[in-house]
Amino acid sequence: MKPAASPQLRAALLMLASMVAFAMMAISIRLASRTEPTLEVAFFRNAFGLLTLLPMLLWPVLREGGGHPLARFIASLRTAQLPRYFIRCGIGLASMFCGFWAIGHLPMAQAISLAYSSPIFITIAAAVWLGERVRMRRWLAVAAGFLGVLVVVRPWSHAFSIGTLIAVASAMTSAVVAIQIKQLSRVDKADTIVFWTYALWVPMSLLPALFVWHAPQGIAWLWLLLCGLLGTIGQLLWTRALKLGEVSALTPISFVQLPIVTFAGWLLFAERVDAMTLLGAGIILAATFYIAHREAALARKAASLAPSEAAKPNE
Repeated sequence: MKPAASPQLRAALLMLASMVAFAMMAISIRLASRTEPTLEVAFFRNAFGLLTLLPMLLWPVLREGGGHPLARFIASLRTAQLPRYFIRCGIGLASMFCGFWAIGHLPMAQAISLAYSSPIFITIAAAVWLGERVRMRRWLAVAAGFLGVLVVVRPWSHAFSIGTLIAVASAMTSAVVAIQIKQLSRVDKADTIVFWTYALWVPMSLLPALFVWHAPQGIAWLWLLLCGLLGTIGQLLWTRALKLGEVSALTPISFVQLPIVTFAGWLLFAERVDAMTLLGAGIILAATFYIAHREAALARKAASLAPSEAAKPNE
């Protein structure tokens, strides 16, 4: 009988699988964007994503005994923060539209490299919005990350395009969403947050899509289906990986998405990656890894101090 895999190994495998799923989703978005408008691709990603998610949320409820399953399912998804979900979903949609446009119109390596800059903006948002204390070493990592973004975007050269700023806007709004999720998770469970996100995203993304609607034909349906399926599976695998393992240990594995989409861009779309994009991507990934490492170290330190602080007598 083989011994069970360690939690660290399972977390690493889950993270690897999630990044492969996200990379394949990005490729599907690019393929779908050849015939379908960005707003419509986003709608189908959300619609098919919700259809993928519902059975996964229902199954644990159906396995439990006592009471009507549907009533228990509805009760498990109750929230007192619905107005905040509308704000979170509105900003999330803006980030999705920008990110999908970037994947559909920029070289894939460039679009994904800039997407990795999100933790840099999260660190800034956490300091400004949540009042988190950020020390000098993380600020230096943030500055290095900005340097990496500038190297990829190159506003001083003929290689600059407005499209790269759309990719940066996606990373910035994604950081705001991450902070909002952190606030929502203080009250609601992860499944509740995911359900309400998808439940609101579907109608909210349908409205703008109607203005540019193009009836999908043939194989476009496959790419749209894969966008929703792979995106939801990747998100669920990523969540479970972070639950089992440490962010600092798993962050390097998340970088596997970049070589996959870079290779796909070369193979499927004849894209060439220039040296400056690779250099900027390397700087962004290094800064992102350091930020994740420092945050994990500080979290461990806070957890180790908590019991001793709780043991102190009241003064």
